[in-house]
Amino acid sequence: MRFLGVVLLAIACSEAATARAAEDGDLDSLFDVGSNPAVEAGVGGGLKLGGYADFSGAYTVGEPQHWSKLRARLELGASGAAAGIRWKLSGRAEGDAAYDLESGHYPSSVRDDQRAGFSLREAYLDFGSGDWEFRLGRQHVVWGEMVGLFFADVVSARDLREFYLPEFEALRIPQWAARAEYFAGDTHFELLWIPAPSFDKIGKPGADFFPYPDIPAGTHIKEHKPTNGFDNGNWGVRASHLVGGWDLSAFYYESLDVSPTLYRTSLAPTFEFRHDRIRQVGATMSKDLGEFVLKGEAVHTRGRHFLTSDPGAASGLQASDTLDYVVGVDLPIQDIWRFNVQYFGRTYYDRDFGMKEGRDEQGMTFQVVRHFGDDLEFEFLAVSSFNREDYMLRPKLTWKFAPEWRAQFGADVFGGRSVGLFGRYDNSDRVYVELRRWF
Repeated sequence: MRFLGVVLLAIACSEAATARAAEDGDLDSLFDVGSNPAVEAGVGGGLKLGGYADFSGAYTVGEPQHWSKLRARLELGASGAAAGIRWKLSGRAEGDAAYDLESGHYPSSVRDDQRAGFSLREAYLDFGSGDWEFRLGRQHVVWGEMVGLFFADVVSARDLREFYLPEFEALRIPQWAARAEYFAGDTHFELLWIPAPSFDKIGKPGADFFPYPDIPAGTHIKEHKPTNGFDNGNWGVRASHLVGGWDLSAFYYESLDVSPTLYRTSLAPTFEFRHDRIRQVGATMSKDLGEFVLKGEAVHTRGRHFLTSDPGAASGLQASDTLDYVVGVDLPIQDIWRFNVQYFGRTYYDRDFGMKEGRDEQGMTFQVVRHFGDDLEFEFLAVSSFNREDYMLRPKLTWKFAPEWRAQFGADVFGGRSVGLFGRYDNSDRVYVELRRWF
C-alpha cells in the first residue's frame, strides 16, 4: 500500500505541475533537484517549484534470481528569495515493492530498512556580505568529483544500499552545516562546520549490497552514532586558486567518519558499527589541455581502523594511515564520443599480515559515451582492481524521448575474487530499467 501511495502521489503531482506550467506558458528550467531536469513549474511571488518522479525496476540474474528493485520515487522542492535571503527546501518519498514481492528472500530487517522511506533533502538559507557568501542548513557540500567512485568528496554522506550504482546526485546525503565562502578574483576560500553529521547508509545483513557478505543474513548489528554537539561535530577548511589555467585546491577536514567501522565486541551483539574520528588532508587539480581535460585528487587519512585476522588485535582492528589517489583524463571527440580513463589506488602505511587488503591497492576505470543525435546516448563504464582482478561492468542506454521524460536501460555486472570490492557482489548481477519525468 505504501508503494502504491507513492506511485499515485507522483502521478498526481506530475500532472498538476504540467498543467500549471502550460497555463503559465513557463517551461524553462527553474529549480534543480535532479540531474539534468527538463521541465519545471513556476509560481508567482518568486516561489519556484520543481522535482521529478521516477519508477525503476531491477532483476537480479545471479543466484538466486529475484526482483531486487521495484521502486517509485518522488522528489519535490521549492526555492525563493526575499529581503536579500535565498532559500531552498526539498524532500524525497519512495516505496519499493520488491521487498514485499520477494519477502521470502529478504530478512525482515532488510525489508524494514529498504522498502519505504522519506528524507529531507535540502533545507537552507543563503545570504551574502561583500565578498562572502553564507549558507546555513541542510545542504550538499561537494569537494571532489571523479567518475564511478568517491575520492576527495569527503564531506558527503552516501546511501550505499545500492553500492555506487545510482547517480551521485541521488546517493549523496546532505549534511546539516554552516558554510562560509569567500570569492576574490581567481581565489575561493571556504569554511565549514557540521554540528550534526549525517552518515552513510549501508543496509542490513542479507541485503544485495551489504558490504560484509560473511556476516549471516538477519544478524543484528548495533550502530553507535555519537550524540550531536560541539565535541562530535565536523569542521574543515578549503582553498582553491586558478594558476595559469590550473584549477588547484587543498583542504583539511576533521570529522566523524561517514563510513562505519565494524568493531568486534565480547558482548552481544558480536559486532558493532562505530564512526572513528579521522583527520584528512587532500588536494584536487584539473587542467584543460586543449583536446582533453586532466584531473586528479589525493587524500591522506589518519585515524581509520581496518579489519584484521590477527588474534591479538583489539576489537579485530588495525589502525592505519591511508593515501587515496586518482588521476584521469577526459577526451571528447566531435561532440559525439567521450572517453574517460582513470588510474586510482590506496596505500595502507601500517598494514599488518591479517588484513585482506594489500599495502598498495590499485585499479583503473574506463568510460566511453556515444551520442546518437540529441535523444539517444550509450554509455559503458568498467572499473577493475589490479590486485584481485575483480571488476564491475555497466552498459547503459539513455533515451530522452521528450523534454521532460527520460528512459534508461542497463545492466550491472560484477566478478572476481570474493574478497574484492566488486567480486563480493558476484551474485548480485542485475538488469534494470528506469523511467523518469521532471516537472
